[in-house]
Amino acid sequence: MSITFYHVHWCPECIAVKGRLDALGVPYDEVIVPDIRMFRKQVHAVSGQYYVPVIKDGDLVLTETADILAYLDERYGRGGTEAAAAEFRSQARTAPETAGEDDAHPSCRIK
Repeated sequence: MSITFYHVHWCPECIAVKGRLDALGVPYDEVIVPDIRMFRKQVHAVSGQYYVPVIKDGDLVLTETADILAYLDERYGRGGTEAAAAEFRSQARTAPETAGEDDAHPSCRIK
């Protein structure tokens, strides 16, 4: 099973995650989502929020760039184990966020 990577092309955080996936040689399926957050239905269905990057690896969903990068390094960079996935499960999104007033604007999570 490969990772599913939800992103937009122009987001610096998405570019960092894509670079790490490629550097580690991790196979992944790309889902390029709309620039406007409120139209990112695929992202919301998987993670309960509209920001990118998001990765889904099996039943694990990570939404924070630092967590994603650390997870990839731990799981795929050093002969990873299932323990890496277990360590990050507590950080995965479980409850949807409601749309905010700025969700009509294109952005990743960088402020």
